[in-house]
Amino acid sequence: MAEAFGFVDYGGPEKQEFLDRPVLEPGPGQLGIAVRAAGVNPVDWKVRRGLLGRDRELPAVMGQEAAGVVERVGPGVTGFTPGDEVFGIAAAGAFAAQTLLLARMSALKPAKVGFDQAATLPVAAATADDAVRDVGVGAGQTLLILGVSGGVGSAAAQIARSRGIRVIGTASDANRGYVESLGAVQVRYGAGVAERIRAVAPDGVDGILDLVGGDDVRAAATTLADRSRLVATSDPAAAAELGGRFVTRSTTPDTLAALAGLVAAGELDPQISARYPLARAAEALALVESGHARGKLVLEVA
Repeated sequence: MAEAFGFVDYGGPEKQEFLDRPVLEPGPGQLGIAVRAAGVNPVDWKVRRGLLGRDRELPAVMGQEAAGVVERVGPGVTGFTPGDEVFGIAAAGAFAAQTLLLARMSALKPAKVGFDQAATLPVAAATADDAVRDVGVGAGQTLLILGVSGGVGSAAAQIARSRGIRVIGTASDANRGYVESLGAVQVRYGAGVAERIRAVAPDGVDGILDLVGGDDVRAAATTLADRSRLVATSDPAAAAELGGRFVTRSTTPDTLAALAGLVAAGELDPQISARYPLARAAEALALVESGHARGKLVLEVA
């Protein structure tokens, strides 16, 4: 049996608990790994609450992204062997001592990249990379990121800046220093946000990456001339209403390898703000669910 953390029914944190499950054998296209670290993301609590559907077999182990050591390789898998250090998208929950990864969404971990760093890349950084590509702004142009201080926003700001793009990001005034450390200009979110954006971008912005939805994106959209350059990760209805679209995801081994390469080269900092042992998974999830987590939170598995 292997320890895991998940939920026994859809709902709030009271539905979470530690679980024992058998060691999983990888099926076709899967890798069986000993987990060393797992990233914590907003999607994790959204899944538990049933906001993304209620079709999972319960109890269900939580977590979407993990890094660890390959123990077994499933039928048809090439390019991976037992003992390899890898990271990728979990097929059976990431908050566990042992799990399965999807080989088509996994990559080898560079030696210079820690397990904790690698575990932050498959969801947040890969989403950020896809979104910056989708927005379609280039060097010398201005990208507005709504909700820049979270995991996706932090990665997107750095990826955009590495491509010569000017970045403006909405965040609380308390996060001004953090946002500036990402190479972005901080603008306070909330009522009056459009006026504050125009104060730092009088000619408007060239693209918007929306990570928050709601009233802020509707206000911010008035600063964008070409609404087709509005890409969202959290509120597809608002994006469509405004003439934008939802992000197109394309997580591949090549994408993950490229992101890990940026980390190894010191060009992308995963911005891990806190590390928790698996035993404190509930605490990490509560912070992410509160909406006040900065950067990325990681669970470390002994």
